[in-house]
Amino acid sequence: MARFEAEKQAILPEFKSLEPALSIELQTAEQPENTLDEKSQKELINAMYAAHQGDYRMSPAIADLVETSNNIARVLVAEGSIHIGCLTRSSVESSKADLSNALRATFENAGLEVGLSGDYPGWAPNMDSPILKVMEGLYNELFNEQPHVAACHAGLECGILGQNYPGMDMISFGPTIKGAHSPDERASISSVQKYWNYVIETLKRIPENA
Repeated sequence: MARFEAEKQAILPEFKSLEPALSIELQTAEQPENTLDEKSQKELINAMYAAHQGDYRMSPAIADLVETSNNIARVLVAEGSIHIGCLTRSSVESSKADLSNALRATFENAGLEVGLSGDYPGWAPNMDSPILKVMEGLYNELFNEQPHVAACHAGLECGILGQNYPGMDMISFGPTIKGAHSPDERASISSVQKYWNYVIETLKRIPENA
């Protein structure tokens, strides 16, 4: 127990910088009646060490943008089975397939069965997008400032649309949202009016610019 307490104190400052309200508590637990045999334990631990976690490839087009990554989201050992859930994402389908195959090989080498599901198509950034050029100029004209154009490492509906309508020119934008995908998610009401006016003016410009 003392060793674990020392390790906790060593890593806690790093986590605290990311999650100020984080609290870690260690308690002594009884040895369970049923445990994995030594061989299975070793295979599981080796697989977890070998499986890629985090950034896999950076975007060659946009600085500091993650293109492909994997998150080992859940490891469940119970009732005689092992279940490992991963979230693998990429803006480039071939890169996502490459990482998925690497993960498959890692877990199959440990004797585990691997299934792929919940595929979310990638959407590669296009900095030469015609609609982007239209909206950049219009934003400067309407608000007298340069827009902040960025790509994010997240799943967007544009990936699904692009898969079904190849070559469609798309852009994603909206009002200011804070705390997205959390209980604290909220939208800036003042930014909604700005966003709406921007949409209307963009629709007026598309026929003559696109």
